[in-house]
Amino acid sequence: MRTKIVAGNWKMNNDLKASKSLAKKIVKSIKKTALKNIRVIIAPTFVNLERVAKKTKGTKVEVAAQNMHFEKSGAFTGEVSAEMIKAVGSKIVILGHSERRQYFGETDEILVKKVNAALANKMEVIFCFGEILEDRKENNHFKVVESQLKNGLFHLKAKDFKNIILAYEPVWAIGTGETASPEQAQEMHAFIRKILTDNYDEYTAESISILYGGSVKPANAKEIFSKQDVDGGLIGGAALNKDAFKAIIDAI
Repeated sequence: MRTKIVAGNWKMNNDLKASKSLAKKIVKSIKKTALKNIRVIIAPTFVNLERVAKKTKGTKVEVAAQNMHFEKSGAFTGEVSAEMIKAVGSKIVILGHSERRQYFGETDEILVKKVNAALANKMEVIFCFGEILEDRKENNHFKVVESQLKNGLFHLKAKDFKNIILAYEPVWAIGTGETASPEQAQEMHAFIRKILTDNYDEYTAESISILYGGSVKPANAKEIFSKQDVDGGLIGGAALNKDAFKAIIDAI
């Protein structure tokens, strides 16, 4: 059975006080909730990662970094390495988010290096990918998604995918209030599994968790999560509200 996952990406939000407070509230809100086969992950900013990791240590909530550099150290001002992330209490990293691709010029080639560095350091990767609105309108969304997966991940061996979580995020539905319909989400997630089956094997395809990311809210989470190939969500704005995040967790 595939693991269900709800991951909250806090992006560039919350100072230290707000981060600790939200983490504490999330931990408390799910303390008495049965989370069998469900993982809850939150991703605060780098500067708050250690303090949030301490707040959640020993609880049902895991902590992820929002990004990392592929080098161990060096003259890379403003960057952090896998070793640095692990040292402050996290073994999970989000890579390839559409905002990193769009605003910071992250290419498939860069992401290959980042994925390799994360796996070499025994970290787990939430690998993001997805099409922009123009791709969807021109009916190129399947081609774009296949290209991003193949270029970013398909150099790996099948065994490596045990440390990969996939997150399909239609870029046109991130922070816009627009959401892919549950049917559109299911269609793409099923397509992703077929690509994995064709390039690796059915076991790999059926074992990996594929999350949907794109304006998931309490109002639409249950319907989206009910689809056969949707294993949870990478949550943005709603993850900044304890009650909304808890409602989304409950919907799975």
